[in-house]
Amino acid sequence: MATQSHIGSAQKVADQELEEKLGHTAILDAKQATDDEHSQTLWQGLRENRKAVMWSILLSMTIVMEGYDGILIGNFFAYPEFQKKFGRYFGERIGWQVTGEWQTALNMGSTAGAVVGGLINGYVASRFGYRWTLIISLGLLNAFIFVVFFAPGKEVLLVGQILCGLSWGVFATLAPAYASEVCPTNLRAYLTTYVNLCWAIGQLLATGVLRGCLHIQGEMGYRIPFAIQWLWPIPLMVVCYLAPESPWWLVRADRLDQAKHSIVRLSGEKTSDQINNQLAMMVHTIRIEAEATEGATYLDCFKGPNLRRTEIVCVAFMGQILSGSSFAYTPTYFFTTAGMDTAQAFNLSLGAKAIAFTGTVLSWWLISYWGRRPLYVWGMGLLSLILILIGVLDVSAGKKGLWPSGGLCVLWLFVYSLTIGPLAYSIIAETSSVRLRPLSVVLSRTSYQLVNIISQFFQAYMMNPVEWNFLGKTGFFWGGTAFCVFIWSYFRLPEVKGRTYEELDILFMKEVPARKFASTHVDAYAAAVSIGPDDKLEIEQKNSST
Repeated sequence: MATQSHIGSAQKVADQELEEKLGHTAILDAKQATDDEHSQTLWQGLRENRKAVMWSILLSMTIVMEGYDGILIGNFFAYPEFQKKFGRYFGERIGWQVTGEWQTALNMGSTAGAVVGGLINGYVASRFGYRWTLIISLGLLNAFIFVVFFAPGKEVLLVGQILCGLSWGVFATLAPAYASEVCPTNLRAYLTTYVNLCWAIGQLLATGVLRGCLHIQGEMGYRIPFAIQWLWPIPLMVVCYLAPESPWWLVRADRLDQAKHSIVRLSGEKTSDQINNQLAMMVHTIRIEAEATEGATYLDCFKGPNLRRTEIVCVAFMGQILSGSSFAYTPTYFFTTAGMDTAQAFNLSLGAKAIAFTGTVLSWWLISYWGRRPLYVWGMGLLSLILILIGVLDVSAGKKGLWPSGGLCVLWLFVYSLTIGPLAYSIIAETSSVRLRPLSVVLSRTSYQLVNIISQFFQAYMMNPVEWNFLGKTGFFWGGTAFCVFIWSYFRLPEVKGRTYEELDILFMKEVPARKFASTHVDAYAAAVSIGPDDKLEIEQKNSST
């Protein structure tokens, strides 16, 4: 115990000595790091941060698993073997169907679990770091999969969905936060939107597996897709164990020496000066936020300028649901209940997921040129229009408009994957303050899941032929909610493209209107220190040597 105490004291002394160096001179170093990020090209960023890119890509693979798991239940409602096991027979005209209340319960089970898991994760990740939180969550998921695989009835399957949701809530919040913290400004958009690409990959894999198992007789027809989930957790646990911790989290925890070591592990071709400058910038950013935030609790997310940031990340993420994703993102059940052959419906869904993959890749190019705000605002407006057209087709053409409605669903999915889908992950990761990021991301995901619970209730009844049987008319409802988010985003969503976290802190503190974020000039260091002639000369010398 004495040895551990001595080691802990030595570590604290080392951290204090390093922090003492981050005084007046360190602010100049931090300014240099900020200037370097602004002047850095894409290829320079990739070269100097290639290890960070690699680790971000690997940890985001947890979202592949969440994307795979997340659409199984929704698609199983159109699965003949699943309907026979967990549904009821409603006569020759309708056949086997899972009732509306059990569709709602099974969909809500994982969502409710994700809400609880996300809220717990906010505190756990803030205290123990991203790596160990992910490792524990993956280990628990490995055990929870047994419950859904061997479920003998609806009740046990529901319990399994709730338990699995606990881990999925962690994956959905930690992956974008880690991606936004390990890479510089010019790479943030690519790696945070890559999270959505992982989601699309997972759903594409799930749809392919479901299509391949469609004609397997007996319970193994739906159990095999559940069993494939066991391929992911153990390899990802190894990846998380080997990955470096987020340096931003280490700075927040006042472990500066370890933060510097993490920056070294994440760097590609950075010099010692660049690494020291980056650490100085992180410390300076945390200190700026500390002036506006007393602690790091959920309550702090609703105080001062953080209230506006919390509104943005929550509504932007809820926009994924309010854009109509419960209806148009997984349209298999819609098409089967409207009369389309089950195999054809799954074929259409498989093609739609390939379109989603393509759209997400193309979004990287659009984000780098157009930014976040224009794509989100006009993307939401276009999604609203497409959904209303689906409703109009159902009213005017009935079953004759089934294939045109299918084409509009595919178009909706392409627009969604090009705009709202990937952008939501980028917005929540970049808009939240560094100090409160784990908690802010959890709040945004919790808001998403709460709205998702409500949407799943309505969706289960609107689409079920033995309940409300709205079919394509459901497009009117979701078109209306998407239009409301379009109005909100036009007036409230700021542009964060090209801004460092320090600059964003100042813009929010000064209450700059959303539509003026992109054009407002910010000097993140003028308020931090009065730069004299000697300091200016030092900055100029550093710039010229660089």
